[in-house]
Amino acid sequence: QVQLVESGGGLVQPEGSLRLSCAASGSIRSPNVMGWYRQTSGKQRELVATKGSNGVTYYGDFVKGRFTISRDNAETTVDLQMNSLKPEDTAVYYCNYQGPGVQQAWGQGTQVTVSS
Repeated sequence: QVQLVESGGGLVQPEGSLRLSCAASGSIRSPNVMGWYRQTSGKQRELVATKGSNGVTYYGDFVKGRFTISRDNAETTVDLQMNSLKPEDTAVYYCNYQGPGVQQAWGQGTQVTVSS
């Protein structure tokens, strides 16, 4: 079992920046993918960014170069640097871990609010 703990959400003005962090613990196995998803009320959870233990990254179409995902060498943390934030980026952001087979875990979610 894998546990995820997120930090770094909060309130930021439009065009501001935030950095989200997620720390994984427990039965971490390779290969794996860690990343971030987000969800707003009444909408499906959507992919923001993921990065595999092989280094391959994916970003949601809406990111458009504004966000950068990174992982530490030990593959136990994943960070999301978010720049040029827009009000439509307001959502609950969830950390995700996907290991071999059906191994998967979600964080508890952290609120990001972009507002003046």
